[in-house]
Amino acid sequence: MEVKKGCLYIVGTPIGNISDISERAVYTLKNVDFIAAEDTRNSGQLLSRLGIKNKFTSYHEHNTASKNDDIVKRIKGGDACAIVTDAGMPCISDPGESLVRLCGENDISVFVVPGACALTAALAVSGLDTRRFCFEGFLSTVKKQRTNHLNSLKKSQYTLIFYEAPHKLKNTLNDLLSFLGDRRIAVCRELTKLYEEVLRGKISDIITVYEEKQPKGEYVLVVEGAREASEITVEEAISAALQLHKTGIGLSEAAKTVSEQTGLKKSDIYRGVLNEC
Repeated sequence: MEVKKGCLYIVGTPIGNISDISERAVYTLKNVDFIAAEDTRNSGQLLSRLGIKNKFTSYHEHNTASKNDDIVKRIKGGDACAIVTDAGMPCISDPGESLVRLCGENDISVFVVPGACALTAALAVSGLDTRRFCFEGFLSTVKKQRTNHLNSLKKSQYTLIFYEAPHKLKNTLNDLLSFLGDRRIAVCRELTKLYEEVLRGKISDIITVYEEKQPKGEYVLVVEGAREASEITVEEAISAALQLHKTGIGLSEAAKTVSEQTGLKKSDIYRGVLNEC
């Protein structure tokens, strides 16, 4: 192993369990000239536990524009820099993407030291299709952007992966049910940490769980992709419409929503819903 001068190293760090850090990551962090960290306090605790002393520079979503040029200047001057995030892989729904791009524009070599990543960890334990998947990150809190985003995913047959904070989880589960239908989902909480938990079931099942339980910790949501209309029975569509109705949506609107999601006739779904009510 060696750390080359005048280079950037993207270093993955544990998402919870410190034992997951690699030997190469430790070596790199020990031997670079400085570390660009999303949260210097958080990363400082990690390095302290690993017995590493190094110089930090703060690098987060609010200062990337001002820090990128400074970091590139130091690297071009011969320093080796490592970029780390609070947990997991930098540049994946975390700061670093623009710095990597700028390094490329300045002919600076960029090396990756792979490590834990919450989205792939969650996908692996989800029990859902792993052959084709799409990482969607955090949904916007702006209603129009959020609606457009979810609408664009209705027909995607890829397994969908979202990150979510605990105080937004219930809202997001309800929106997933409303826009995508009552699909299978794996709700992964605090992966690799002491209170790691994976709940699997239909979206409506998980909503019921969190009616009695307060969300805590960081979440990764892995959602089944859309199925072909030919794979979905009218009975399943009626059941999905009834689940939507339980969230406060009118019967006609629920039937219409499920019809749009499945390609089945609204009249057939609506008739079945009426018979069940």
